[in-house]
Amino acid sequence: MKQILLITDGCSNVGLSPVVAAAHASSEGISVNVVGVLDHGDVGELGAAEIDEIARAGGGLSRLVNMRQLSQTVQMMTRKTVVQTIQLAVQKELKQVLGDGSIEALPPEKRGEVVRVIDELGETSGLKVALLIDASASMKPKLAAVEEAIRDLMLSLQARQGKSEIAVFHFPGTRNGDDCVMDLNWTSHLNGVQAIFPKLQMGGTTPTGPAIMHVIDFYRQGDYGRHSRDETDGMMSGYVV
Repeated sequence: MKQILLITDGCSNVGLSPVVAAAHASSEGISVNVVGVLDHGDVGELGAAEIDEIARAGGGLSRLVNMRQLSQTVQMMTRKTVVQTIQLAVQKELKQVLGDGSIEALPPEKRGEVVRVIDELGETSGLKVALLIDASASMKPKLAAVEEAIRDLMLSLQARQGKSEIAVFHFPGTRNGDDCVMDLNWTSHLNGVQAIFPKLQMGGTTPTGPAIMHVIDFYRQGDYGRHSRDETDGMMSGYVV
């Protein structure tokens, strides 16, 4: 189960439309969740619309936040998407067994048991978070808030009972390029995340669409995080968020 968490201000201006790229991701079973970072209370109508359209095309969630709310929102969306993924899997199983995919259709005592199991799986299941960070010029004033959000997310993941790992990408890779760079392969260590930001050069264009396609290729090839494949032999044994 694969998901992308994109942190951006919704101002893409180079390459393939990010909405089209998100639709490609969804067609390959990869949900795209987007956190839009407001600047002085206004990301702009076009940016806000783009953020919403990316998430809808990618079958994910979107939130518009100011910099003070970023950390809390990233943690909330990560946990919510895990629970949502588990709920969908459980409902699919219920539909196969009972002919009805709705948890609400169960008797109260059974419904409570299913909800308890979902909550437990959300806390104990293996979790992988793939973050895609917009490092373009328009995001430069927001870098400190992004750094704080990712550090707090790592602390939150480390507090879970289940194994949690994070990988980080940023775009553009060069000031005038349309590429995307992997900054950190799968890790559960906070120090690895902290080492990214002193070296991160903010500036250039905003190739959000090509960056999403890069992460899709990352999943297609299966090169990153290959060491963890043997750990995900069960439906609930590993989630990628």
